[in-house]
Amino acid sequence: MTTDKEEQKVAVSSKVAPWVAKATRKGTHNLKRLLKPERYSKDFMHLVKNYNPIRSVGMKLFLIFFAAIMLFVVSLGMLSYYKAKSTIEQNAATAYQQTVQQTSEKLDIILERFQDTSTQVFFDTELSDQLQKAVKQDKNPFASFVAMGEVNKKLTNLAFTNKAIDSMYLYPEETNLAAMGTGTQKDVRQEAWFKDILKNKGIVWLPTQVNDNGSKTFRLARSMNSMSGLGGTYVLVMDLKSSAVEDELKGINLGSGSMISLVTDKGEFVGSNNEGLAGGKTKLDYVSKLEGIEGNQIMEQEADGKKQSVLAVHNTLGTSKWILVGVVPVSELVKDAKGILTTTWIFAAVAALIALFIGLWIVRLVARPLTHLKDLMVEGAKGNLQIRTNYKAQDEIGQLSESFDTMMEQITLLVEQTNASAQEVLNTATELGDASKKTAISAKEIAAATEEIAHGAASLATEAERGSGLTGNISQQMDTVMASNHEMSLVAQEVEQSSEQGTIQLKNLLSKTKVTEETTHALVGKVDELKKTTSDVFKVLDVLQDIAKQTNILSLNATIEAARAGTAGRGFMVVANEVRQLAEQSRQAIRTATGITNNIVNEMNETVQALSEVYPLFREQMGAVQETTDIFQSVQQQMGEFALRLGTVTASIHHLSESQTTLSEAMTNVSAVAEQSSATSQEVASLSTEQANIGNQLVGLSDKLEGVSVNLKEQLSRFTV
Repeated sequence: MTTDKEEQKVAVSSKVAPWVAKATRKGTHNLKRLLKPERYSKDFMHLVKNYNPIRSVGMKLFLIFFAAIMLFVVSLGMLSYYKAKSTIEQNAATAYQQTVQQTSEKLDIILERFQDTSTQVFFDTELSDQLQKAVKQDKNPFASFVAMGEVNKKLTNLAFTNKAIDSMYLYPEETNLAAMGTGTQKDVRQEAWFKDILKNKGIVWLPTQVNDNGSKTFRLARSMNSMSGLGGTYVLVMDLKSSAVEDELKGINLGSGSMISLVTDKGEFVGSNNEGLAGGKTKLDYVSKLEGIEGNQIMEQEADGKKQSVLAVHNTLGTSKWILVGVVPVSELVKDAKGILTTTWIFAAVAALIALFIGLWIVRLVARPLTHLKDLMVEGAKGNLQIRTNYKAQDEIGQLSESFDTMMEQITLLVEQTNASAQEVLNTATELGDASKKTAISAKEIAAATEEIAHGAASLATEAERGSGLTGNISQQMDTVMASNHEMSLVAQEVEQSSEQGTIQLKNLLSKTKVTEETTHALVGKVDELKKTTSDVFKVLDVLQDIAKQTNILSLNATIEAARAGTAGRGFMVVANEVRQLAEQSRQAIRTATGITNNIVNEMNETVQALSEVYPLFREQMGAVQETTDIFQSVQQQMGEFALRLGTVTASIHHLSESQTTLSEAMTNVSAVAEQSSATSQEVASLSTEQANIGNQLVGLSDKLEGVSVNLKEQLSRFTV
């Protein structure tokens, strides 16, 4: 598998590399001919040195174009790389899953052969007879010794029929009887797994262990009885060479850095294609994280102090329930996809080169004319109106240059016309100054006469204003009283509405309280009915208890009858024992159900008591709600009467306000006549004073206009026309 991947990688590289090199050379040659970068390098370096990228249009265009090309090329390449990587991982996971599944089937066949061998021991009638004789040590010790020798011989011959069997033992359940079998015997009757076999029957597979002689074996143990049933119960223990499993695993290679192992559900190694793992203290920690009977998933594995991602493929054996786990580093799976990544970076470099040359061309095409135009504008700001761009093109920059030249021509014409107009303004300002001085003298004389008339009219207006002010104060006080009365009326209406809403809410609360009271009463009735139903459950449990007792008695009778029947009744005895156990379990379940039912009855009694205590509280709550409703209705009635009285007061205030308005209008008319007379006099005086001021201002403006004209001529002299 590894060789095929390497050949594919070499083939892909041999096809891609010449094409990439050829495309790079051709693209570089064409770009040099088209763009001639030696012409633009000086401009580009000047642009980079003197311009901030944020402030330069050319640099912005260059960066946008360069970034867009690089982003597209790199994104497309990385997307292809990760897509290929994902596809390789999925295909590899499928292939490895099939390999692990086939290996699991082979291991199942091997373990099933061992189970078949153990079954032969169970059905060997001669071995069963010898076991029956070996048990009778007290009656005939010599015959028992000979029988044990025959059993050892039988087991030895059976072990030699399969090279994978290291040793076989038969351990009697009775501790006073010696174990029989091949090899060095160790008493394992105190082991926990031995006791579990005697208790639960069946077959148990134990993981690999290292023996005293350095060999590695895993163990098959199962309980058995002699065919006659008189030889007692034995546990057959078969020590199997771990090479029977590891030879199969070492023949499988999932790739560099891979590992395939057979482990227990606790992570203990039974066999592996890596030496030293089986029988050691090392465990596969992430076995508990494997999901399902079979499958594959990406996991984190720590190796040599570093974590790496691995693809874990597993399948559970049907015989021993051991798990066959294949682990392959993800980096090894996707190493062939690195060719795509390399090609991506090559194309990125080529694209960067192309983008660089095109960017230089854009800088020369856009930034250089704009820079020249900016320099001309700076020169024009200094007063040189003879500058021109002389740039001829049909694009927007050419149109901008042409517009700039037209603008400079118009500014030159405007400066020439302004210079001539400034001279005319200077002459007019001199004449205007003489006329303004004469007007100012006449205005001062008129202002003095008008001022005396204005003083008399002002005295009359002052007295009329005092009377109008007093009337206005009275009107303001009346308005304040009316506003306060209106606010009191609004507040009374709000209180009345709030009382009405409170009454409605309390009525709703009263109706809901009644519904809650009725619901509580109905709940008490339902709980009473549930108590009656619970008493019926007790009756049913009593009947089930009697049935369990009768079943137990019947199973005891069946056991006695089976014992009388001897060998023919052994199967019926087993059934009777199972029935007795089921009867005992039923009795325990009935006791548990009785206890749960008693708890339910107690909790129902507590519920009835709590509901009885709540019922009077609801009665008291209904009384309190009714009293509160009466209070709100009383407040609503009183606020209605208060609103009627406020309406009467408001009408009286309106009549008083109308009388006050009539008086105020009369005072206002008197004040208006007086003010009109005073205003007319003051207006005449003001106009006279203003006329004098205008005359003085005209004199000052004439002087300023003359100075501005002189200054304008000096400023225009700075322009070069």
